[in-house]
Amino acid sequence: MTTKNKIARLAGFLYLIVVLTGLFSLMYVPSKLIVWENPALTFQNISSSSQLFRLGIASSMLCYIAFLLLPLVLYQLLKDVNKNYAKLMVIFALISVPISFFNLENKLSVLTVVEGAEYVKSFDKKFLEALVMQFLDNYDSGILIVQVFWGLWLLPFGYLVYQSGFLPKILGIFLMLGCLGYLINVFGRISIPDFSTYAVSKLITIPASIGEIGTCLWLLIIGVRNKKS
Repeated sequence: MTTKNKIARLAGFLYLIVVLTGLFSLMYVPSKLIVWENPALTFQNISSSSQLFRLGIASSMLCYIAFLLLPLVLYQLLKDVNKNYAKLMVIFALISVPISFFNLENKLSVLTVVEGAEYVKSFDKKFLEALVMQFLDNYDSGILIVQVFWGLWLLPFGYLVYQSGFLPKILGIFLMLGCLGYLINVFGRISIPDFSTYAVSKLITIPASIGEIGTCLWLLIIGVRNKKS
């Protein structure tokens, strides 16, 4: 196995960690515990399944650690294609990591309230339920902010994949479209109060998912090709 293929497999492995932990923490755990229209039920769900909620937080941490390493490995793989774009890819990706870690404080605060720290026991249960929803809403707002950089890094990354000659051009196209989708989603949700009810809001992040999961599997299973596509 060539050095470039070893780097590609390592990048694919790190990407797989990002994908799996991201799906678990951002989709699976919230779908099991959070009911936005019902604060009381959400409070009860998290109280009775606090271990699952904790696993979601730990999964997020693993995701962000892997995402800290991923662009650095991809830089080694793609720097010969265009060093300036490779540096831009790394910068956009790394900016998201401290924001993501800081945002997790909101979920840790949820645990503090739900598990009944001494200084919150004197508060009314309705107030505590509302406080939990506030922290969860703050967390979602933080995710919306960090999505700007989750999108921006895909533009230089997609361009590098497209130009590489050893990775499929179609994946590069999906990655670049994924950047556009993330940015439309972020600014749409900020500018239009009911944007999430529009059908397009469910579709615009699909190119990013195809591009990222496709690239992850290609790097992990196939590596790099010797001839250009």
